[in-house]
Formats: sequence, C-alpha cells, structure tokens
Amino acid sequence: MKTAVLPPLRVQPELRLKAESVLHPDESLSSFMIEAVNEHIEHRRAKMEFLQRGLAAAEHAAQSGEYVSAADVLHQLKEKLALAKSRNL
Repeated sequence: MKTAVLPPLRVQPELRLKAESVLHPDESLSSFMIEAVNEHIEHRRAKMEFLQRGLAAAEHAAQSGEYVSAADVLHQLKEKLALAKSRNL
C-alpha cells in the first residue's frame, strides 16, 4: 500500500519545543504526530458514536414515553460507585 503525506504544519517554535520535550528516547517527532492524529481520530469517533447513541435514546424515549428521572439515574450511579468502592477495599 502506498503511503500518503499529511499537510506540513507550520507551528510556533514553542509548540515544537513542547512536543520534543515529551518524546520517548527512541521516538521521532513524526511518529509522535502520527500517534496523536490516530488518537484524536479515535476520540472523535467515540464522541460521534456517543452522541448518536444519546440522540437515538432520546428518540426512543420520546416515541415510547418511557423516561428515567435524573434523580433515579444519580441514585443508581451512587449505588454502583459504593459497590465498586466496597470491592476495592
């Protein structure tokens, strides 16, 4: 498979220095940038999927008329948190 080139980036010298300051010993700036782009792509995909699930859930709730109150959700979350904390003791 042929490789492609991302557009070259013009950045402030300070940004380049910051990026270089966190590189691992055998890591290049290019590999760091590729990793950052890949991670951001995955973050954006996850965000879009989360939003799509939320919109679908809202649509389902509107059609079915079945809603869960915020108080009930918070209560359930607090119970889950308490259980998780008790398991880690």
